[in-house]
Amino acid sequence: MMKERLIISVSPHQKEKVNSTKVMRGVTCALIPAVIASIYYFRLRAFLLILVCIAGTVLTEAIFQKLRRKSVTVYDGSAVLTGLLLALILPPTLPLWAGFLGAVMAIVLGKQLFGGLGHNIFNPALIGRAFLMASFPVMLTTWIKPGFFDAVSTATPLAMMKFSHNITPTIELFLGNTAGSLGETCAVALIIGGLFLIIKKYMDWRIPLTYLGTVFILSGILYLINPAHFATPWFHLFSGGLMLGALFMATDPVTSPVTKKGRYIFGVGCGLIVILIRNWGGLPEGVMYSILLMNAFTPLINRYTVPVQFGGGKK
Repeated sequence: MMKERLIISVSPHQKEKVNSTKVMRGVTCALIPAVIASIYYFRLRAFLLILVCIAGTVLTEAIFQKLRRKSVTVYDGSAVLTGLLLALILPPTLPLWAGFLGAVMAIVLGKQLFGGLGHNIFNPALIGRAFLMASFPVMLTTWIKPGFFDAVSTATPLAMMKFSHNITPTIELFLGNTAGSLGETCAVALIIGGLFLIIKKYMDWRIPLTYLGTVFILSGILYLINPAHFATPWFHLFSGGLMLGALFMATDPVTSPVTKKGRYIFGVGCGLIVILIRNWGGLPEGVMYSILLMNAFTPLINRYTVPVQFGGGKK
């Protein structure tokens, strides 16, 4: 008679051969369409800025870990992903030295000071951009038309909507032929990458669905109330950094809730903040602030959404 063999271990009980390195590399691969689109529209500017940001994050992480006498973990792909995400949320006109500085701050302030990968509270790439936004606001709000070598200045679709109510056609937003950060203009490239993450199970669909859904519903209600003043929900979905933020940053497993209910709350909170800032705030965009603010609430969300153990009761 065969004896049954039971394996007893503590949670979590991992059923799939998925580790952090595989996830990091998978997300990096999912960003390839956005990288191609950014280089197509912004040419050499995009290529150089991406290289500089990645070099800045990788070098900073290696040096910082060496100084702390810790094992160098740049091969896990997290530093590369941070640098790539940072580059994709920066304007193409940003000087290369500023991009490198932002990459350094993303690793130091956003990651290593908290103890490294898995311990950071805020998304490192967004911390790097927030640092640059606070230090060099003019540089971070200077935009050019895609494909122009002579740097023809223009405004982003969100800025034109907010300050002059000039609505950019949806097809241009979808394909990416607009001004904006390197990786946020081409919605179709980001959607392709997002679908790849969902199919490979590198991303939970709950946060992007509730994030995008909240923005769509609230902007739709506002548009129905006053179409002469508010933009359509499709405009809000495909403009600015919403797609990039919802699919690749809000879903960061380290800085987002671990519970299913918590992820719904997180996504709704992000969407609400975006709508408030875009329509009544002083800035035309609010994706960065929405994710960082909800990152701060993640520990609280986790605490109050943890399922009750079987046979136990709520305290």
